[in-house]
Amino acid sequence: MRIVNKCGENMHIEFRHLRTIRAIHNAGGLARAAEQLHITQSALSHQIKGLEDQAQVELFVRRSKPLKLSAAGMRMLRLADKVLPEIEALEAEFSGLRDGISGRLHIAIECHACFEWLFPVLEGVRVGWPDVDIDIRAGLAFSAMAALTKEEVDVVISSDPEELPGIKFVPLFDYAPVFVASAKHPLAQKAYIEANDFRDQTVITYPVERAMLDLFSEVLTPAKVEPAAVRQVELTAMILLLVASNRGVTVLPDWVVREVKYSSDYITRPLTRKGVTKTLYAAVRSDDLAKPFMADLVRLAGIEAQRLQLA
Repeated sequence: MRIVNKCGENMHIEFRHLRTIRAIHNAGGLARAAEQLHITQSALSHQIKGLEDQAQVELFVRRSKPLKLSAAGMRMLRLADKVLPEIEALEAEFSGLRDGISGRLHIAIECHACFEWLFPVLEGVRVGWPDVDIDIRAGLAFSAMAALTKEEVDVVISSDPEELPGIKFVPLFDYAPVFVASAKHPLAQKAYIEANDFRDQTVITYPVERAMLDLFSEVLTPAKVEPAAVRQVELTAMILLLVASNRGVTVLPDWVVREVKYSSDYITRPLTRKGVTKTLYAAVRSDDLAKPFMADLVRLAGIEAQRLQLA
């Protein structure tokens, strides 16, 4: 910090000078202030003299007991009281970032159905890491990986891993996409559902690209099968309502339909004879993997997934 004294000369005030003024004022003497600052009393006196020489004013009333600040010293104390708290807060923030106890956890989701298990996980992160800024960034579903690379978000939840420099796909848990239909639907009689079964069906999906839907990426597109119609619906509850009304069929992750399979209004069936298994990932920048709260996010996601699958 550079200040011009009354003679037009530059004086250089360092943070240690501000800490010295504050310590002497609070301690009321050089000996106790030196002890608080972990320096010798001689070094402290030398530092004060050097600062007064620069300022060309006395900062203390020498003959007072306890030692008091002069008018110029009080002005410097006001500066210390204004500047030092901000510097100390910044140092604490940087320390938290280095230690991994604070930071940012902004998440983009490429999976509409993920909200059901993600919110309990984020609540666990919030409780365990109160200094971490948590947010779900909406509107990034189609450019989530680009946002991750640009550091606009910190995690992308996805079931489609890619080879991207500096990005690591951490497995969270496995899941099975399952066929869901009304109990009155003709396909309810089948033990499993194949690609050709969808040719004359209205398929109800989330409003995302087909490549992001397990039904298309894992079953229909490889078999070159096109359903009779596709109806896009935003909410899972609305999808299930339409399916129960026999307005179409859908494919959802098994954790979404854990309660549906016990309802007399619906049937659930595996996709293909062998079934389909997918893995959900957290895409994270490689440099962020060592952060403790990031590791805890992965741990809590596994616990929540197990809870849903056992429910």
